[in-house]
Amino acid sequence: QVQLVESGGGLVQAGGSLRLSCAASGRTFSTYAAGWFRQAPGKGWEFVAAISWSGGNTYYVDSVKGRFTISRDNAKNTVYLQMNSLKPEDTAVYYCAAGPVQSDYALADSYDYWGQGTQVTVSS
Repeated sequence: QVQLVESGGGLVQAGGSLRLSCAASGRTFSTYAAGWFRQAPGKGWEFVAAISWSGGNTYYVDSVKGRFTISRDNAKNTVYLQMNSLKPEDTAVYYCAAGPVQSDYALADSYDYWGQGTQVTVSS
């Protein structure tokens, strides 16, 4: 069993930066892929970024490429999402996910464990 707790959200002006953290419990976390998804008000789930269990492969939605960076520290059981050059359209609740993803890292159903979410609000 893996439990995930996100932190680092908040209110920031457009062009600013935030770093989200996802702290995991459970010895198997280091063997799982991890991802970040977001949900804006009135919108559906959107894949943001994912990272393989080793950290050797990363994946991003086109709208955040070059601005967001996902990373992980398996010794600390933590996954990070560094968000730079934030835009108002990045406003959403951000969720961390983990699971034994084999192929489709962008699919929410590929993940078994989810955090409670952290709010990110970008003002214009």
